Amino acid sequence: MAEILPKEHKQKAGRPKAKKSSLTVDLTPMVDLGFLLISFFVFTTTISQPMAMKLVMPDDQDVKNPDKAPDKKTLNLILGSKNTTYVYNGLQLNAIRNIGSNKTAIRDAILQKKNEMRKLYGSDSDMIILIKPTYDATYENVVNALDEMLICNIKTYVLMDAAADELKAVRK
Repeated sequence: MAEILPKEHKQKAGRPKAKKSSLTVDLTPMVDLGFLLISFFVFTTTISQPMAMKLVMPDDQDVKNPDKAPDKKTLNLILGSKNTTYVYNGLQLNAIRNIGSNKTAIRDAILQKKNEMRKLYGSDSDMIILIKPTYDATYENVVNALDEMLICNIKTYVLMDAAADELKAVRK
């Protein structure tokens, strides 16, 4: 609170001087308010949680031949430059096709493969997708491909390097 406190002046001989009032400000309530505000914001703010993508790692179980995956149940996605994506089934590298850079292109290719699996096997639960980014692939394209795995409910997918013959097929 601000107070006006008159000072006591000693009267000297001669002309009387006007009384001067001094102004003092009590800052105690302001300091209390500052600490209340600081404690309020400390208690009410939440620290932002980091956003991370879940990555499922394989089990460490004994597998007879880990390099072999069923050809007819496998879809290969090769991620190229400028967000272009190339797709082929199993070992049919000669049937590779460019599905473009459309945001729904990967999803359409996955859904098409799922429909083929349902027709052949009655279920698409054993489907395997091999995601192979090239050196020219963008980080955004890789993240979009991983997002599509979650959206399309693909249980088994692998992020791996593209082979030399696949890189040659993409560059043609």
